[in-house]
Amino acid sequence: MMLLIKWLLLILCLAAICFYCYSIYAAIAFFTQTRTIDPAFLPQVTILKPICGVDRDAEDNLASCCQQDYPEYQIIFAVRDREDPAIAIIDKLIQQFPNVDIQLVVSDRIIGANLKVSNLANALTAAKYEILLIADSDIRVGKDYLQRIVQPLQDEKVGVVTCLYRSLAQGWVTSFEALGIATSFHPSVLVSNQLENIKFAFGSTIIIRKQALEAIGGFNAIADYLADDFQLGYLPAQVGYRVFLSNYIVDHILDESTLADVIQRQIRWLRCIWVSRPWGYLGLVFTYGTVTSLLLLLVTKGSIIGWTGLVITWVLRLIMAWVIGVRVFNDPVTKQYFWLIPFRDLIHFAIWCYGFFGKAITWRGQQLQLIQGGKLVLQENMD
Repeated sequence: MMLLIKWLLLILCLAAICFYCYSIYAAIAFFTQTRTIDPAFLPQVTILKPICGVDRDAEDNLASCCQQDYPEYQIIFAVRDREDPAIAIIDKLIQQFPNVDIQLVVSDRIIGANLKVSNLANALTAAKYEILLIADSDIRVGKDYLQRIVQPLQDEKVGVVTCLYRSLAQGWVTSFEALGIATSFHPSVLVSNQLENIKFAFGSTIIIRKQALEAIGGFNAIADYLADDFQLGYLPAQVGYRVFLSNYIVDHILDESTLADVIQRQIRWLRCIWVSRPWGYLGLVFTYGTVTSLLLLLVTKGSIIGWTGLVITWVLRLIMAWVIGVRVFNDPVTKQYFWLIPFRDLIHFAIWCYGFFGKAITWRGQQLQLIQGGKLVLQENMD
């Protein structure tokens, strides 16, 4: 039995080494591709911004969408509560940018368990254009954002465009979370995109043709899903549209969080993956090389094979994190907390193991239950 465990751990170490090497290749291949920009391709765009409360640097984040070097676009801010403090910021932006078509929609209409999707559905009622851009309220962009992000739509087969993000954090807790995004999450995405074009999207930016949204049943089709951004890429892909990963990197402005908040957030997303894509969740074990190599060292009682596996795995893990987090994404958190990566992997592995047990999550103060496919159900409805 012990021999079997040793072989299993050795195989997991080798798999992780292959993953780290391929991640580096995938990142370099992706970001060195030549992407031409046609200055004449400037389709009209409606930006949908779901708002709930005031994020860190909220005014700067929202203002960045109002400062685009782009001829014709519309911004719709959607708020559920008339007492939401973000309304004052939006009113200020309307005054500050009179030449930009900005609208505020305030509506508490609910179409499902995911209130963000209800916000988007309410905003859609005021949309003028056929190309929709959805971006979370904590995203900050450059003035060339719109011009660059729409370019893949020149191909009529592309129904959805999404992009990666650089998380800017304050405090060690949120920095710890951002470290995982830059050095674990993004490498996985780049590997997936290199093996076959991704079939999902991220809340950092989702451009979707209105006809693609209608083809999947509109926002009602995703109103009960936790990972609404994932579904806005996955469902169009199922009906024949291509999902395109842009090489534009936006800034994700993370609010300060407590350690409990970060752990709850990680549990929430990991359990969502477990119920929606169980094989993908199980496959994450091949990315925890720092953990499996340490276990190999322990079960082989400090053997040469154990030490060799540990050194090679950890060195390649750190090289991969440096290439992608620092050289590609220019991520300040990775630069500052690079030395914490193995410790971060150990903590995340423990949360990954915990994610197998139970389907309950806490989200925005609500006790919810995840059911098959990643749908949300109120806990009280499960009793």
